[in-house]
Amino acid sequence: MRRRLINSTLAVVLVVIAVFGVSLVIVETRTISSSAQESVDSEALRLISVIESRLLGAERINPDVLAEQIDDERYALVKMPGRAPIEVGERPSGSVITATEEGEHGEKVTVEESRSSVTREVGRTLMIIGAVALLAIVSAVLLAVRQANKLASPLTDLAETAERLGSGDPRPRHKRYGVPELDRVADVLDSSAERIARMLTAERRLAADASHQLRTPLTALSMRIEEISVTDDPETVKEEANIALTQVERLTDVVQRLLTNARDPRTGSAVVFDLDEIVKQQIEEWRPAYRSEGRAVVRSGKKGLRAVGTPGAVAQVLAALIENSLMHGGGTVALRTRVTGNQAVIEVTDEGPGVPADLGARIFERTISGRNSTGIGLAVARDLAEADGGRLELLQQQPPVFALFLSQVALDREEPERPVR
Repeated sequence: MRRRLINSTLAVVLVVIAVFGVSLVIVETRTISSSAQESVDSEALRLISVIESRLLGAERINPDVLAEQIDDERYALVKMPGRAPIEVGERPSGSVITATEEGEHGEKVTVEESRSSVTREVGRTLMIIGAVALLAIVSAVLLAVRQANKLASPLTDLAETAERLGSGDPRPRHKRYGVPELDRVADVLDSSAERIARMLTAERRLAADASHQLRTPLTALSMRIEEISVTDDPETVKEEANIALTQVERLTDVVQRLLTNARDPRTGSAVVFDLDEIVKQQIEEWRPAYRSEGRAVVRSGKKGLRAVGTPGAVAQVLAALIENSLMHGGGTVALRTRVTGNQAVIEVTDEGPGVPADLGARIFERTISGRNSTGIGLAVARDLAEADGGRLELLQQQPPVFALFLSQVALDREEPERPVR
């Protein structure tokens, strides 16, 4: 590309020099010739005036007197009636420039000058024009090289950026070159890099979320299958199999929810559902795990609450909170339902040490954890809650109180708050 730019620029300059240079040479040559002719004509006219003046004054006319009136490089021939011709200077050979003037008394003056002077003047003019043309060519080459570098280097950078994108490095460079067209290409590449980076981040997040969210349902399903494998009671097998099928359905819902949220976090399938069923389901699912740890999970608060949201997503949020209490909390875990304004609230609390003061404001950030865990569970739970139009907050750090706020539809029945084991 550099060579093409240099060659094209040089070709344009040479064409311009050829067109204007030849025209300038022709014009200058004619101008110099005309000027030389006018000078010789003026010399002859002045000489005839001097002769007529001296004739009228009866003064002598000789070569010495006339030599003072003409240029040293010129030749003059003076003819007067009744007198011998007078010659001044050395007559030039070859091509000459001639001017002739006649006086009122028959005198005649002829002035000649060699054309070599005109040729020398034209030669000097050609040298000046040639020097200017050469300077123009050198300047054009330097300018073409600079312009080629200015255009070729950014294209090389853009090609490297595109190659990095293709190799899986989506970091935008945010480099601009002062050329609108190239800057536009750089803008598009940077935008593409940012989109690719977001897509890769979303894919990695989906993998991490799926690993975290599927762990608990798979563990619970594994426990049910183990129960089936060690029992001979048909009723127990049937009961555990039904529970296992329910958990498989929930597992399918978890996968579908993760995929939907990865494509568009704002996309939801909100419906009106019974909050009691979700709370009851989670307590039953987690009671064996808590019992094995010597702990309990209970429920209190208002019953008959109906909320707007995605049942599967709400179940996943509660599962994340209950699992978080199992891993990081202590004592009994309590799920309390209540109403505030037009919202239904589910609070999850335990008797553990709570959330450290330095983590309170960052507890929902990814990779933030008070112990050696992934730090993904609460972040995913918050995303799921927000995707459903709700919100998940940490109301109190010690003891910890997490609250899930959902839009309430109606309160079918009210019952006194009492714990249920």
